[in-house]
Amino acid sequence: MIDETSQDGALRRDLAFHYRLYGAADSTGDCFFLLHGSGVDETTLVPLAREIAPRATLIAVRGRVVQEDGFRWFARITPTRFEQASIRTETEAFAGFVADAATRHHLDLSRTIFLGYSNGANLVSSLMLLHPGLVERAALLRPMPVLDDVPATDLSKVRVLMIAGAADLTYAPFAPALVTLLSRHGAEIDARIVPSGHEFGSADAAIVRQWLAGPAAVAQAG
Repeated sequence: MIDETSQDGALRRDLAFHYRLYGAADSTGDCFFLLHGSGVDETTLVPLAREIAPRATLIAVRGRVVQEDGFRWFARITPTRFEQASIRTETEAFAGFVADAATRHHLDLSRTIFLGYSNGANLVSSLMLLHPGLVERAALLRPMPVLDDVPATDLSKVRVLMIAGAADLTYAPFAPALVTLLSRHGAEIDARIVPSGHEFGSADAAIVRQWLAGPAAVAQAG
């Protein structure tokens, strides 16, 4: 079921999460799953993703937990404490959604980047830890650790970019703990800081572009 006449960017309700698919002329074959922050919807990361990769396919996904006039990915207790059952339920559902979307739209998960912001970034980190093998590259903007109990997951094949905001007084102090957590599980981490608060912008896009053009991209081209 599609809510609009134009399929490109139309809201789709045919899988477990509502989402929009944006194609690109002269596509590179790369794909981004976009996971928005709290209280908004799936469209908010599309301009940033287009700034990063104009020729990539975008899957902009909507969180299923309703918050005021927008959506989030799992329920929270306080701004920095979250309902663990909700995290695990929604992460499991999202893992199934990724597999189904890849099959339906012929996506190559080895050429896929998961771009998450704030609450969406936290869902991506949970996805890596609870469902290993789905995520090979992830760019996490303003993330923090959210799982109380972390399984013994091997992330040695995962590359992660984390970008914290220097003036993000609520969440930036938690970023080093997530770097340590993912590193201990074997992930290759590139941790950056931008001179902003919790908001994202062109500085983040430039860093993500640089990171994507790094060693893995060179090796793939070879």
